[in-house]
Formats: sequence, C-alpha cells, structure tokens
Amino acid sequence: MTAPTTHTGSAPDPDGPLNPVDYSQRIPNNVGLNTDRRLQRALEGWQPKFMDWWKELGPAIPTQDVYLRTATAVGRDGWAHFDRVPMEEYRWGIFLAEPEPDRRIAFGQHAGESAWQTVPGEYRAELLRLIVVQGDTEPASVEQQRHLGSTAPSLYDMRNLFQVNVEEGRHLWAMVYLLHAYFGREGREEAEQLLKRHSGDPDSPRILGAFNEDTPDWLTFFMFTYFTDRDGKYQLGTLKESGFDPLARTCEFMLKEEAHHMFVGTTGVQRIVERTAQIMRDHPGDDLWDHGAIPLAVIQKYLNFQFAVSMDLFGSEQSTNAGNYFTSGLKGRWGETRRKDDHVLLDQTREMNVVEDGRIVQKTVPLLGALNLDLRDEYVADCENGVRRWNQALEEAGLDERLALPHEGFYRQVGAYAGHHVTPAGEVVDEAAWQARTDEWLPTPDDRSRVGALMVPHHEPGSFASWLTPPPQGINEMSVEFDYVRF
Repeated sequence: MTAPTTHTGSAPDPDGPLNPVDYSQRIPNNVGLNTDRRLQRALEGWQPKFMDWWKELGPAIPTQDVYLRTATAVGRDGWAHFDRVPMEEYRWGIFLAEPEPDRRIAFGQHAGESAWQTVPGEYRAELLRLIVVQGDTEPASVEQQRHLGSTAPSLYDMRNLFQVNVEEGRHLWAMVYLLHAYFGREGREEAEQLLKRHSGDPDSPRILGAFNEDTPDWLTFFMFTYFTDRDGKYQLGTLKESGFDPLARTCEFMLKEEAHHMFVGTTGVQRIVERTAQIMRDHPGDDLWDHGAIPLAVIQKYLNFQFAVSMDLFGSEQSTNAGNYFTSGLKGRWGETRRKDDHVLLDQTREMNVVEDGRIVQKTVPLLGALNLDLRDEYVADCENGVRRWNQALEEAGLDERLALPHEGFYRQVGAYAGHHVTPAGEVVDEAAWQARTDEWLPTPDDRSRVGALMVPHHEPGSFASWLTPPPQGINEMSVEFDYVRF
C-alpha cells in the first residue's frame, strides 16, 4: 500500500520543463518558482538573511571578481558557464536534475511503487531530519574555510576555494528549497536555524562534529575536500536513491558539483606530495622545513586525523535508524539499482569488526542494521584510490616511503571503536601506550605551527608557494598563470 501523502505548499510540476535554468528570476531556478508566488515570496524573504550570513561568515578576503563556474542547465550535454563574477553577485539558485519518467522506488517495503512527489505523511519527521542534517553541513564548511583566502598558495588555488564555497552555498539553497516547499512552517523555521548555527560556536555549533573542527591551513583544507567532501559524496549518493523524488533529484544535481570539491582535494594533496618528494629526492637527509616543504610524516598525520573524523560522519556501524530509513524507502545504498540482491535485506547478514578483550574480532550482524558500515566500506575503497595516486608520485621520485590510510578504528569517537585506543596499524592499546605515541600519529601543536608558518600568501598571477607544485593545467583551458581572482 502506498504511504499517504501530505504537502504544505504547491509542488513543482514533475513533468514540466526543468532542464534550462531561468536566470531572469531573482532566484535562478529550474523548478518553475514563478508559478508558486507564496513559495517564491518565502524564499525571497530568506534570501537577504542568506546574504547577511555570506557577508559575515563567507570568504573574508575582499575581491573584485573571481573566475567562477555557474550552472546554466542540468542536462548531460553541459551545465556550466565560466565567467568573472563578483562573489556577492554570484547567482545562487535552485536546481533539480532532470526527472526520470515513471520513476519507481527501488528498495525497502515500498519497492516498485511510484516515487513520491509529495512528502509521505508517515515519514515526514524522518525526511525533515535527513534534509536538515545535510543542509547543516553546507554552510558549515564555508564558515570553516572563510579565512583561507588570505593565505592562498596561488590565485589558481584561491579560485578553487571560492568555487567550492559558492557551491556549498548553493547546496544550502537546495536544502532550504525543500524545507520551504514541502514542510510548511516547521520547514521555514529549520531553514532559519541553518543560518543561526555556526561552525565551532560553543553555544550553537553545527550538528556534526567534523564541521566544528578548525581549518587553519591549506593542508587541512585539501585533506578536508578529499576526505570529508568525499563523505558528502556518499551521503548524497544514498539520498539520490530516495523514494522522495524532489530530494533524489536535488542530490543528483549536487553530486555534479561535489565532484569538483573532491578534485580540489585529490590534486591539492597530490601537488603537496609531489613537492615533498622532489625535495626528499634532491636533498636526502635534509630537514624539509628548511626547504619550505612539508615532511611526509606530517602529511601522514594530517591524513590520519581527517580520515578518522570523516569516518565518524557515517555514524555507528549498527544503526536502527539507518535500517528504518532503508526499509521506509527514504535513503538507499550507494549504487542501489546496481546491487544484485532483493533490495529488502530482511534475511541477509554480514561480518563486522568489534573490540573484545583488547582484540579486534569479527561478529555476524544483520545487514539491514549495518547499512552505515556498508556505505563506509564503499567510502574507504574510494579513499584508497587517492592514496595510491599520491604514492605513485613517491614511487616516481624513487622513494621507498609511502602514505597509507590508518585502520578503521583509529581515533574513532563514534561506533564500535569509541572508547578504545586503536593504532594506525590496527593494534588495540591501553591509555598509557596511546598517550606515549599519539604525537607520532596525530598533528601536534608544533606540526600545525610549522605548517601555518608556510602559509604565506601568493596572490600574483603565476606565483605558487614553495610547499606544492603548480597544477599541470588551468581551469577551463585557461593557463595556470591566468588571473583567476582580481582584488
């Protein structure tokens, strides 16, 4: 039986022309916003509050214009336009991916039913929670990164930072649209709260821990965009499968933009490793700090930290909520339609690691309750790809040293490993052993201070900091020396 539906505003026509983005409107969109005056007025009322937030907590360095990508359509034949844009005039908007005709729910107890175009009343609270948590992460990362422009290692990198920032702002708009369009007064109130919580605020912090951490330097930023934005990719991938079609189509389009954020992280760390490898090869035995480069051991410690806090974002390995989201049709698995099973999972099991008597052992658990772990496994396999790429740079430099992901239990605050001390190699140790060696595994204040000392701005076209290599090519076929940012 199909779940009953409720809707507190008029829904966009799922069969309407949703491919082009209408830039004639105050709020660019491809959801026919001008046909719903009440919703349009509500969002136009939220817009000045968003702009106030951007001015207060968005990028702190003043610029004249930035060479940015803006969506022009959501179809497969190209969806982006590059141009110089004053940051405060960026056209944030609301874009949903093209509708899939007669789309069906692919999993859970509603598998085979038509996807919901309005909110299923029995799942309203759960959907609201999923959207709010996802929405809360988007402005959080902008707040974390607001001061990085002042220490950018090049205009190329500054431009990439700002591209990430404006797209995170647009992702906030994506979630706010869903809150306003489908959840009435409660949705509007939640949209207000998304601008009132702030990263690291002791009284009103962001919902998820990783989004309250500092991002004081560019090594942290590149690790964040590699590991934490990759978590975002996988969370969006599960929501893209949602039986609630507006959420699914919103997340599908967001994934297009998220790919650039991970590109920034992958190539940023790559260029740092390349410079470190060059110095290690050309000056064996020297202190890399003296050559303006970051030692590989420090890069590894930053990697360890960001990987661990990003792993916590997946939640507990065993989660009743995750199983309920799946059974209800709200949140699928990564690549759900490609899975070769019954998409219901009631009788299926899997193995998971737990700590017992100071050792890591396996136990068999129901798969339906371990979907966070299922998603995390996909994430870890993806993370390994970048590490292999970075290690190739070390190999090509003729070095024996390698980077590695730490064990899944390392420095975990959530789930089966919380309360235990697990080394990067996967050994369970006591408190004394952990305290004795933690400086080997996690960034120390001295490490962060030395990295911070390298963060000297390079704001001239074609100029790059000493601690990373220039990219092999520029953005949108522009040269590496192009003035991507004007002040």
